[in-house]
Amino acid sequence: MLAARLVCLRTLPSRVFHPAFTKASPVVKNSIMKNQRLLTPSREYATKTRIGIRRGRTGQELKEAAFEPSMEKIFKIDQMGRWFVAGGAAVGLGALCYYGLGLSNEIGAIEKAVIWPQYVKDRIHSTSMYLAGSIGLTALSAIAISRSPVLMNFMMRGSLVTIGMTFAAMVGAGMLVQSIPYDQSPGPKHLAWLLHSGVMGVVVALLTILVGPLLIRAAWYTAGIVGGLSTVAMCAPSEKFLDMGAPLGVGLGFVFVSSLGSMFLPPTTVAGATLYSVAMYGGLVLFSMFLLYDTQKVIKCAEVSPAYGVQKYDPINLMLNIYMDTLNIFKRVATMLATGSNRKK
Repeated sequence: MLAARLVCLRTLPSRVFHPAFTKASPVVKNSIMKNQRLLTPSREYATKTRIGIRRGRTGQELKEAAFEPSMEKIFKIDQMGRWFVAGGAAVGLGALCYYGLGLSNEIGAIEKAVIWPQYVKDRIHSTSMYLAGSIGLTALSAIAISRSPVLMNFMMRGSLVTIGMTFAAMVGAGMLVQSIPYDQSPGPKHLAWLLHSGVMGVVVALLTILVGPLLIRAAWYTAGIVGGLSTVAMCAPSEKFLDMGAPLGVGLGFVFVSSLGSMFLPPTTVAGATLYSVAMYGGLVLFSMFLLYDTQKVIKCAEVSPAYGVQKYDPINLMLNIYMDTLNIFKRVATMLATGSNRKK
């Protein structure tokens, strides 16, 4: 699942559209003229011939419609994605008001925190500190990478070799930090954590091509989204969002496939724009829901993990999912702000 989130975090295709398109293809014109010649000899079979031609060309027409550039359709798809995000934001705001005002009959984690033992509070505090440290280290790594012309030129190529090497580095660093036990090898564990945070700075470094004030706005918006969703997870019943694991896994599969497809299909086609919208707008809503799920998962593990059991509480491993959710949300918010500013221009 962590690897799928890493793929969803890959660079989305550019939204710079080029409206210079031809009105009709020569192949389509030749086929139409040929069909007209076939229809002229006999009026008796005209209806059957037309039906046969339409049936035979249905698949081809669908293919051409999916890959034909259409600015009007692309704009509609983009607007549908933005309305989907707005609907998700309205639902999240309603949930925040509902659970925040104590309208639910069940008690949430924020009420249970009063009776938590000290070790549970320490576990949640350490997880939060590691999350803040990962975000800070990633920001520093992104700044360092953005100031290196060699690394930025390599990352901006967009070739299969670059994508493969970046993906392998991110997945390898994630697997390394998760494989080291937190209690048995604290030194190597923290070194792997530092390495993982530095490697993830590559993703944020690619966003530095945007304007500075835009990135600051995206960071503030992301902080508001993460803070609001974390409050919802704390105020909601303890296991309210833990039942969403299976639907979220299915949704992650759709976003995963859309992210892969958007790497190869140009966003100037209907198919490419659809995959792009699913990967960006659908991914924003999906990872917001994942943030609710992962936050309550951290709270649940902090409560039930035994202090002297075989599987002990690992704040770094549990923090990684929330960290990936935050990066995915930030990337999509920054992309939405960038496309919005380009559209105004």
